[in-house]
Amino acid sequence: MLVILPHTDRTVLQLLAGRYDTTWYVLIAEEGYPATCPVQGELCRYAFFPLYPGMIRTVTALTPLSAQWAAWLIAVAASLAAAWGVYAVVERVAGRRAGLVTVVLWGLVPHAVVESMAYTEALFTAIAAWALYAVLTRRWITAGVLAVLAGLTRPPGAAVAATVVLCALWALWSERRPAGPAGQGPRQVARPVAAVVLAPLGWLFWFGWVGYRAGRWDGYLRVQERWGTSFDGGRFTLHRMTQVFTQQTVLLDSVVIAATITMAVVLLVVCHLQRLPAPLLIHATLIVLITVGCAGYFHSKARFLIPAFVLLIPLAKPLARARPAVVCTLLTGAALISNAYGIYLLTVSDHSP
Repeated sequence: MLVILPHTDRTVLQLLAGRYDTTWYVLIAEEGYPATCPVQGELCRYAFFPLYPGMIRTVTALTPLSAQWAAWLIAVAASLAAAWGVYAVVERVAGRRAGLVTVVLWGLVPHAVVESMAYTEALFTAIAAWALYAVLTRRWITAGVLAVLAGLTRPPGAAVAATVVLCALWALWSERRPAGPAGQGPRQVARPVAAVVLAPLGWLFWFGWVGYRAGRWDGYLRVQERWGTSFDGGRFTLHRMTQVFTQQTVLLDSVVIAATITMAVVLLVVCHLQRLPAPLLIHATLIVLITVGCAGYFHSKARFLIPAFVLLIPLAKPLARARPAVVCTLLTGAALISNAYGIYLLTVSDHSP
């Protein structure tokens, strides 16, 4: 990054916290949501969920930092929390070495550069990872609260909420026994029930609030449509991927995104074949379905898959068993490629990473 900066007219802060979605989050933090956009019309800012701009506004109110600096520092802190959460989840299901390798792979995936940008992917991944850890360790209240926060961070927060709800319901069903010393008492029942009630509240609140502001129940969906986003079951994604693999001239980022989507689907199948724990499978499946099934923003779909870190476990397991020299060689090469591609996305590509 520092090598190419002298050849650009941008500072590090401008590259990492001054363009694309970051601009909208900073505007919301500074000015609020009411606004009209030339293309998207009224309520355009309501496409962006409130937790991140709320955090930015809080930090700027409590410190002398500008909104840009606050946005970037929050994202960096969230990346560290996400890496810790990814390790905690994978260490529990696949061991310490697999956990460490998964964290490294998560930092090297295509579009991993956004993990250092003032975007919401790192924050969302952190919340999702710790919610999954809470489910795995049966901390239902914590899982429910984190699902609320996920639902206030990004649209796929619905996937985190659904994961918590389904797992809590399964826990209630599988452990149904008469209350008493040998059975499931009120305390053990109350916590999964609380998780079921809590988990969807964040996403439902924002969906309902935008609907209220729009004056119609599907107001949030209308706002997203104005931004070019809708759910079409994957027709748009399939069409764009067909173009990538059939046209003679395509952009580098389009090729990488098409390959990433293909690999994600393959790894998802492998995850199911390896019978990873149900919470991880549900989360990864829903993230992939949302990413592939939504129309629009093909150039960002690799970024949308970043929270699906579970997909990296089938790759991390064999690497964890390999000799250290082999692992270091492979990961170093991957790091160089990932860094070069990240620089390309920030300085050459015309699209949001």
